[in-house]
Amino acid sequence: MIVLPAIDIKDGQCVRLFKGDYSTASRVAENPYKVAESFLEAGAEWMHMVDLDGAKGGKLYNSELIIDVAKSTDLKVEVGGGIRNMDTIEYYLDNGIDRVILGSADVKDQHFVIDAVNNFDDKIVVGIDARNGIVCAEGWTDKSELNYIDLAKQMEQIGVKTIIFTDIDQDGTLAGPNLVQLDNLVHNVSCDIIASGGVSNLKDIINLHDLNVYGAITGKAIYSGNLDLSMAIKAASRVTGE
Repeated sequence: MIVLPAIDIKDGQCVRLFKGDYSTASRVAENPYKVAESFLEAGAEWMHMVDLDGAKGGKLYNSELIIDVAKSTDLKVEVGGGIRNMDTIEYYLDNGIDRVILGSADVKDQHFVIDAVNNFDDKIVVGIDARNGIVCAEGWTDKSELNYIDLAKQMEQIGVKTIIFTDIDQDGTLAGPNLVQLDNLVHNVSCDIIASGGVSNLKDIINLHDLNVYGAITGKAIYSGNLDLSMAIKAASRVTGE
């Protein structure tokens, strides 16, 4: 299992949200470049980055900063937020981003997801964000009527290979991931599942491994000091025998 430390960008700053509420945004680091370098020094291979303004507004806001931070490190980088068309996907991939995350787009326009997967295969990751099991879009502000399992099955049929699942009510809470929903997801689709939201300690890392998820995203726990990234990465590697 891989551990993906996160940098969320809002108004050019590294921030974290509480339960997806933009009004709770608080800065967690002064310099995203130093944060990325610290992730690499801790042993990370991947970094998860999100343009929060883009996720809410449906277009790119912080892409130049995100690309610049990504280029400043040897980490592999996946990026989400505001990716609504093929030109944006190509823009990120052409500028060294390894994977792009489609979120609201997969709810609003599945034809776009199909085209993206057909053109870019496993460089496309789909983010499924849910509250009480119901998918939310547009930076978590727009609630659909679609169950997260149903959407995951649709994405699997399209050919999506990796899904990031976020339980919004766990995100930024340090209360632990939603293991029940993740377990249901792992057993209902063959896609690689990356868990996001609530990861707070090494026990959470072990619990996620036991569910056979592909990866775990952690943000607030690292910034708050609740989770030592290097220890989390070592634990994830040890339990998988890597």
